[in-house]
Amino acid sequence: MKILHTSDWHLGRAFHRVNMLGAQAAFIGHLVETVREHAVDAVVVSGDVYDRAVPPLAAVELFDDALHRLADLGVPTVMISGNHDSARRLGVGAGLIDRAGIHLRTDPAGCGNPVVLEDAHGEVAFYGLPYLEPALVKAGLGVEKAGHEAVLAAAMDRVRADLAARAPGTRSVVLAHAFVTGGEQSDSERDITVGGVAAVPSGVFDGVDYVALGHLHGCQALTERVRYSGSPLPYSFSEAAHRKSMWLVDLDADGSVTAERVDCPVPRDLARLRGTLEELLADPGLARHEEAWVEATLTDPVRPADPMARLTERFPHTLSLVFAPERAPDDPAVSYARRLAGRSDQQIAEDFVTHVRGAGPDGHEQTVLRDAFDAVRADETVREAAR
Repeated sequence: MKILHTSDWHLGRAFHRVNMLGAQAAFIGHLVETVREHAVDAVVVSGDVYDRAVPPLAAVELFDDALHRLADLGVPTVMISGNHDSARRLGVGAGLIDRAGIHLRTDPAGCGNPVVLEDAHGEVAFYGLPYLEPALVKAGLGVEKAGHEAVLAAAMDRVRADLAARAPGTRSVVLAHAFVTGGEQSDSERDITVGGVAAVPSGVFDGVDYVALGHLHGCQALTERVRYSGSPLPYSFSEAAHRKSMWLVDLDADGSVTAERVDCPVPRDLARLRGTLEELLADPGLARHEEAWVEATLTDPVRPADPMARLTERFPHTLSLVFAPERAPDDPAVSYARRLAGRSDQQIAEDFVTHVRGAGPDGHEQTVLRDAFDAVRADETVREAAR
């Protein structure tokens, strides 16, 4: 069976205020053409279809267009909701849409109920594990303590139990939206840390033939059977080195997997430039970036006059301007933002406690802070989904 694995469309998202709807529509067209050209048997979309719980109307219209075009192909499609999606909204009409061959899996209770497709070698069971927010799904999955590994393990127990009851030789595919250990992160992914832990081990998914992951925006293979497709478009300058693509997966009769990458159309290259303003304006080696979307980091010791206006004369698509004067780390002029770069909310809070009273939080206090951050993030998820 030939499977096209994609995820993280983030319909409705902009790139540094640049409207990406046209590029997203071009991707949908590319997806449809890829299905035709490669005689794909099934499409899997591993979450974050939308960029937010209440997407703009134009994004909803594009999603509607994508559904119609995929249904017209007669090729089954399985989709799950991600942490950016409202599971309830995305799942509206799932029963009716199911009849058209578009299978929306947004309810955690259905983790063990697969979409079963057939090819010449027998059945393939597709299990959709929508994003599992631990605090919201632990009771339904029979988990006592909220945590990503615990809820995913409980969901996979249901998958393996259902698979064990099926005919021998039934092949299996799991769609999941999670941060799996070993994956490379980008700046454009929303933090899903719970209890100080964001990642789960890939061993959670043992026992199935292929795991189609979503959430991380870089296309990557954690193992031959566990892969992220990544986002089809860039959504931060941290993705400048990414090759945006989808996985074309061949699932053989014995469940073995081979995969190749299918490149996605990207509207414009990304470039991260660093140096003094005069260096960036004069360097002939930067000519290749003049039509790219540019993030410029200026290292001038004193902020130059009209830097954006001068940069856009040479690089008209400059979208981000960062000032990072080259100073010694202990220089008191080093900016607050630079000192916080790369530190988690938990670490920043602990540093604040240390600064205020002269001693850092003890183990109990660290747990209180962690629980508070988890509660706020879970509450934000609930309120966003309820809007």
